[in-house]
Amino acid sequence: MKKMIIGSVVLILFTLSGCSQANSDNGYTAGDLRALDHVEGRGINGFSVNGHHVPGLGGGYCCIMLPEKWTPGLKARVEWEVDPHTSPAFPGYKDREKFNAWKKTLENSFQQHSAIVDIPQYGKERCGLTVHFLPCNQVKVTTVCAGYGTPDYPIKEPLNMKEPATCPVMQGVK
Repeated sequence: MKKMIIGSVVLILFTLSGCSQANSDNGYTAGDLRALDHVEGRGINGFSVNGHHVPGLGGGYCCIMLPEKWTPGLKARVEWEVDPHTSPAFPGYKDREKFNAWKKTLENSFQQHSAIVDIPQYGKERCGLTVHFLPCNQVKVTTVCAGYGTPDYPIKEPLNMKEPATCPVMQGVK
């Protein structure tokens, strides 16, 4: 029993330290994935960058692997799921049939999107990848360590932007 507890603790410690264990032996370094949704009233259920999934938005979710050295043409494939908040009112849990029908309607209303975006040039100092979700399913990313809203932060779009009635058709966005 004692060996099982010690083994479990060791496994948990290795899991929690995953990003700090990544090294540059293979030419890549690890960093956290963070995101900001700039669109008022929209719900993003989760996103992924190059297959690294993050459930929901927020910060510090481990890990994204970035090449040690930036090269021209470096891109990220961002995929995300939006809840447009169009489902009927929650029926409660008592009537399982009504709940299951509501859940199916809700899940069918989720919208899947993807975009391939350029990763801006970075040097030795980089702090993972921050994804900014903008109106019309536009996406920008940055690797800078400064926080959103600080003078050195490269993405200046405000939060709580309104989604326009119509969006231009853009290449690379689905």
